[in-house]
Amino acid sequence: MTEHKNQIWRINTRSQKLTRESVPETWQRLGGRGLIARIMVDEVDAKCDPLGPGNKLIFTPGLLVGHMLSSTDRLSIGGKSPLTGGIKEANSGGRTGYHMAFMGIQALIIEDVPEREGYWVLHLSLSGAKWEKADDLAGLGVYETAPKLLEKYGDKVAISLIGPGGEMRMKSAGIQNLDKDKVPSRIAARGGLGAVMASKGLKAIVFDHAGGQKPSIVDTEAFKIAQKDYTQSVMNHPQSITYRDYGTQAMPQMTQRFAALPTHNFSRGTFYDVEKISGETMREFLLARGKPSEPAHACMAGCTIKCSNVFGGEDGKVIVSPLEYETVGLMGTNLDIDSLDSIGRMNWQVNDLGLDTIEIGGSLGVAAEAGLMRWGSEEDALKLIDEIRSGSELGRTLGDGAVAVGKKYNIERVPAVKGQVMSAYEPRSIKGTGVTYATTPQGADHTCGLTIRAQVNHLDPTQQKDASLNAQLNMAGYDTIGACIFAGFGYAATPDGVVKRLLKARYGWDDVPDNILQALGKETIKLEREFNKRAGFTKEDDRLPKWMMEEALPENGSVFDVSEDVLDHIFDGLE
Repeated sequence: MTEHKNQIWRINTRSQKLTRESVPETWQRLGGRGLIARIMVDEVDAKCDPLGPGNKLIFTPGLLVGHMLSSTDRLSIGGKSPLTGGIKEANSGGRTGYHMAFMGIQALIIEDVPEREGYWVLHLSLSGAKWEKADDLAGLGVYETAPKLLEKYGDKVAISLIGPGGEMRMKSAGIQNLDKDKVPSRIAARGGLGAVMASKGLKAIVFDHAGGQKPSIVDTEAFKIAQKDYTQSVMNHPQSITYRDYGTQAMPQMTQRFAALPTHNFSRGTFYDVEKISGETMREFLLARGKPSEPAHACMAGCTIKCSNVFGGEDGKVIVSPLEYETVGLMGTNLDIDSLDSIGRMNWQVNDLGLDTIEIGGSLGVAAEAGLMRWGSEEDALKLIDEIRSGSELGRTLGDGAVAVGKKYNIERVPAVKGQVMSAYEPRSIKGTGVTYATTPQGADHTCGLTIRAQVNHLDPTQQKDASLNAQLNMAGYDTIGACIFAGFGYAATPDGVVKRLLKARYGWDDVPDNILQALGKETIKLEREFNKRAGFTKEDDRLPKWMMEEALPENGSVFDVSEDVLDHIFDGLE
């Protein structure tokens, strides 16, 4: 196979011109989250308006994307976040990263803003870029938009698109990608990047990899051996079997045991009827309801874990795909809603709007605290989601996230860091994850370093620093190679440095360090912190809300009491 060199593709949205460039030397050993951080530090004024011409929207697959390594074909999307005001990387499964790798795109950098209002579809192929007006798609939800695009461009393409929430520049707007079944269900959700895409005048980007080729491998035999070792490790790992059966919905019973299940706007850590919303109950539902429901479903081709699902109703129709733990936590227990069907219906509406279910769940929890909906009411929650769809003043506040709702209605209990809602792990009970929420440059985000499986006393504030730091470095590494969070079980269980072997075989690099994940993680977080420092962030931004340090959880009397000294010095070795 002839080697095809990766390129940087730049799109100027004002001139509608594509330029293709060779990859700068300092970018060549980065992909995914690490490459986003490098580009942002190199090219973006950290003080820029996130929705203005100075911000850039960056799409980049991880370093090992394009080979159908199980759970390792993920896409990172990044830019300056309108929600946090800092650097943002959100990633997703689906088809887009794989298509980009086949097209030889190491990064797609979308620059400037258009001169005129209106939305476009950007079609990218090896022949170049084509722009087509998207007036007929403006205002449509993602579930209506995607089939229209597939009809027009063929069903072999990958698509990244936004919903009405992005078009309305809501700060909780994400960017959806097609899964292997061509459903726009894989969302790079967090931080408002859908609003950034809208500011660039883009309703959708079509990636047509026709004529492309699988990324070249320098040492095919070594790569095959490493891939086999890794795949066996993934398939044999007990966590993979758990996630195949229950997906992320394996978590409600576990977090309940730790009193870490966010309930009633993070005022409690346990839910009165956790069995109703558990993974075990969900699996029973899906097996009993039969097709099209599926308890084990791959979000991207080649995944052996299959942690996704298709959640169907008793009537044999799909309610939503997938229904994930984070949504069950934030839009279920956080609102005192105990019905998976109810949560699924809400999930579909928020997906269709192109919004982050974690952020919207947090918004609704603060809204319930403010008396805008009844606790436990699907009907009231759907009415508020309708307000978002209508673009009313209330709807826009809700769509801008929980901090915006708290400010408008004077509610103190807002579970957010750097403007972003916490995911479904209560940091007063899992304090290492609280350290991650506080200190990650990304805003409160469990995918930046979840510590629930760390072998520590989760309530002891003195044991959390190393657990969080290790998790944060590893996750930044996984996000840079393009690996799913669950691939980590397989990579970690292969003792002879399988990531090093894969990178060495893929690229021919002879000097890959033994712990390449941590090395990539250190470089990535160092760059992200540099960007946020330039944006004006200080150590005071690396804090959990004051009320979490004072208000004890009723189940265990715990407050978040990890010392500020730990939070201020966790990354000292990186600088």
